[in-house]
Amino acid sequence: MTLSTIKKLMTGHVGLNVTDLDRSLAFYRHVFDFEVMAEGTESDRRWAFLGRDDHLLVTLWQQSEGTFSANTPGLHHLSFQVDTIEEVNAAAEVVRGLGAEFAYDGVVPHGENGVSGGIYFTDPDGTRLEIYAPTGADPAAAPVSGAPTCGFF
Repeated sequence: MTLSTIKKLMTGHVGLNVTDLDRSLAFYRHVFDFEVMAEGTESDRRWAFLGRDDHLLVTLWQQSEGTFSANTPGLHHLSFQVDTIEEVNAAAEVVRGLGAEFAYDGVVPHGENGVSGGIYFTDPDGTRLEIYAPTGADPAAAPVSGAPTCGFF
């Protein structure tokens, strides 16, 4: 099969390795209001499928140690789009309440004077996350000049 035979292509879900499934489940359910669609509870094979409205979005696999490394090849960050900047701000309050680490203070534009923007933060294992809206951000100087904000954080 060549790429020319694929008519429609979409991301299915993203799988993340985690160190503590219970901690990560609590975080992702609280921030994104995910439902647990399926879960493996064997002590040496713990995992969870998370989604919304019967659509699988994220899978968590308890099979790693340490923290996420931005210095090695692989996942750069995981991004979620919402409809409005108000939703981004509400999510920021939830994330802040969980004590997550932010890359920037509050909503920042994707580029110089851009109107799309979001928040950038890490999950309990250090995986970099973004929640953004395509419009509604205050046009302002971006925290990273000459490149998209989501590229270098």
